[in-house]
Amino acid sequence: MALRRGGGIALWRQIETTLAAEIGAGDYPGDMRLPTEAELAKRFEVNRHTLRQALAALNERGLIRIEQGRGTFVNEDMLDYVIGRRTRFSEIVQAQQRLPSGRLLAVREERPSAAIAKALALKRQATVVVLETLGEADGRPISLASHNFPAERFRGIDAAYAASGSISNALRRFGVADYARKTTRVTARLPEPDEAERLRQPVNRPVLVTESVNVDTAGQPIDYGIARFAGDRVQIVFNT
Repeated sequence: MALRRGGGIALWRQIETTLAAEIGAGDYPGDMRLPTEAELAKRFEVNRHTLRQALAALNERGLIRIEQGRGTFVNEDMLDYVIGRRTRFSEIVQAQQRLPSGRLLAVREERPSAAIAKALALKRQATVVVLETLGEADGRPISLASHNFPAERFRGIDAAYAASGSISNALRRFGVADYARKTTRVTARLPEPDEAERLRQPVNRPVLVTESVNVDTAGQPIDYGIARFAGDRVQIVFNT
């Protein structure tokens, strides 16, 4: 792009305006590293001092972050994931003017761990259907989840979820019209390599891990979920 020189608008301001518009248009998606200072200075035909003024202004606006030794990155809007008695992925994402979607990654039936069996009030020989899912907002992955459903009651729920991309819709097909969050525990850790790949984030950035139990209107446990959220895209908010 050729800047207008001598037109009354400072060169750095024109660069700021141009880059802000490109970020807003999605030319530089969230968490993407911008070209180097040398590359940008060459593109706009300015010296580095002028370019740094533009980057400083973008940083001040919260559009980018400058990481010493790593480069300049586009900031992502944080999604508030509100956890309360009624916690629904699709509703939470939609409430923030984003498009939710869910994908089924894998399904299996297995014997649960002692902790999961206890949380779901399962008998000794009972099994669970485990759905591995990827939750997205505007096509950007924000969570990986492992849902454990009592197999005797919910065998076949994988097909229902695959058809709708929604846990709530899948549960309705099994007669669960509504459900509530009984417990939630939150921790943080570094992701496993496959988790980082699925979430499209570096392995050195933490994920937020939630372990939760949902119950139906009769108080019967129906789902033990373990979700890993991209820590730089999601913040957990408890609605008390």
